[in-house]
Amino acid sequence: MSATNHQYDQAIEAAASIFFKKTNDYGTAWRVLRPISIIDQIFIKAQRIRTIQELGEQRVGDGIADEFKGIINYAVIGLMQLQLTNDDPEEMTLEEVRPRYLEVVTDTKTLMQNKNHDYGEAWRSMSQESFVDLILMKLQRMRQILSNDGKTLISEGLDANFQDILNYAVFALILLNE
Repeated sequence: MSATNHQYDQAIEAAASIFFKKTNDYGTAWRVLRPISIIDQIFIKAQRIRTIQELGEQRVGDGIADEFKGIINYAVIGLMQLQLTNDDPEEMTLEEVRPRYLEVVTDTKTLMQNKNHDYGEAWRSMSQESFVDLILMKLQRMRQILSNDGKTLISEGLDANFQDILNYAVFALILLNE
């Protein structure tokens, strides 16, 4: 498990580095995004990965690993947006955003550790295609939750789905690097 924790931290560090640099460049423009827009951004990235997997080629420079990093960052944005309210400022400094980002990632890593305990790191035997398919399935679920006005009878909410997507993308990055 300590290897997984280290690999997880490396994957997050790579994604966070991009996020913090983009926050420096663009500010917190993502604050205007509603949940459906974040879901759609993740969908675009996951669909691109799936297309590259199926065609076996890509024509745009960013590779599959870059897309998984983008999925991580949009999942973090989704989780932060769920915590923030309309009363919170749209523009926040990097110093204000960084602890929020790290808190979301820490909570999601704890979830991963608990699930890994129970599932025995089954994800290590999964294919890249499965991670993408699971992310796409989670996005469909999230769209349904939104069409139900955010209410579920028995299922997890948007937050748990964003966390699962984040963890699937981290797992995919770990396996790409092995």
